[in-house]
Amino acid sequence: MTKPALTLYLAAPRGFCAGVDRAIQIVEMALEKWGPPVYVRHEIVHNRHVVEGLRAKGAVFVEELDECPDDRPVIFSAHGVPKAVPAEAARREMLFVDATCPLVSKVHIEAERHHANGLQIVMIGHAGHPETVGTMGQLPEGEVLLVETPDDVAGLAVRDPEKLAFVTQTTLSVDDTAEVVEALKARFPAIVGPHKEDICYATTNRQEAVKAMAPLSDAMLVVGAPNSSNSKRLVEVGRKAGCAYAQLVQRAGDIDWRALEGIRSVGLTAGASAPEELVQEVIDAFRARYDVTLREVETAQENVNFKVPRVLREPA
Repeated sequence: MTKPALTLYLAAPRGFCAGVDRAIQIVEMALEKWGPPVYVRHEIVHNRHVVEGLRAKGAVFVEELDECPDDRPVIFSAHGVPKAVPAEAARREMLFVDATCPLVSKVHIEAERHHANGLQIVMIGHAGHPETVGTMGQLPEGEVLLVETPDDVAGLAVRDPEKLAFVTQTTLSVDDTAEVVEALKARFPAIVGPHKEDICYATTNRQEAVKAMAPLSDAMLVVGAPNSSNSKRLVEVGRKAGCAYAQLVQRAGDIDWRALEGIRSVGLTAGASAPEELVQEVIDAFRARYDVTLREVETAQENVNFKVPRVLREPA
């Protein structure tokens, strides 16, 4: 039986970013250096496949520090943690390694610098997301106010409208964030922004690739986890860019093939915490059902690398 023809557009860049790569490497190096178990506070990155792979090697994932024994290493996830967490680990004389993405750490430093200059901070981010919780936890309560939408800006009660700065979560939609920044600047003309945009290069690049791919595609699939902010933003960006059917799938088994009946082209990308092997799994699933022509849509090249902490590079 002849398979129907399908063009599969593959976004480039896609998948792992440098911060995710570094965080996974930190857990693997810690297991190699100190042996299992190594404890990890929160999912190291938001991807079940990655987490299960590390769990099989001896990583133990917990939500809070009080679930960790004092005598085993603990790693803080790529999303960052409130200052109280490493302070408590130090008080307990625990061996801890911070896997916070350096681009998230940059936002933490910005917030602290603005605070030192007497400014109250407005953070654009998603309530409850670990990165937002970590960034807000760098400063005393009340010093960081959270907004998600332009409507939130209208209801914001600030201490002094002349003494404000804003920072953003690194994994937001570039376009949606621009709207919130515009609302902040309209209401608080004196507000100070970051020297360099807080939304990270990887988030921006993956969204640009989706924007280029969306008009070519009858449907779009984003490989990523339902709790991954940057993956969910890719779905939203795809829809806004003209692809009516854009869906998040964790892996090939999640694809709704009935919804794809009659299509001629599919765009495929992956969030920054999704491994390439899951993308290949999806490609193989399409090849089993269609006569696939693969075309890459490249909008940027990435060559960013972050070093792991020195404690992991030193002999045991």
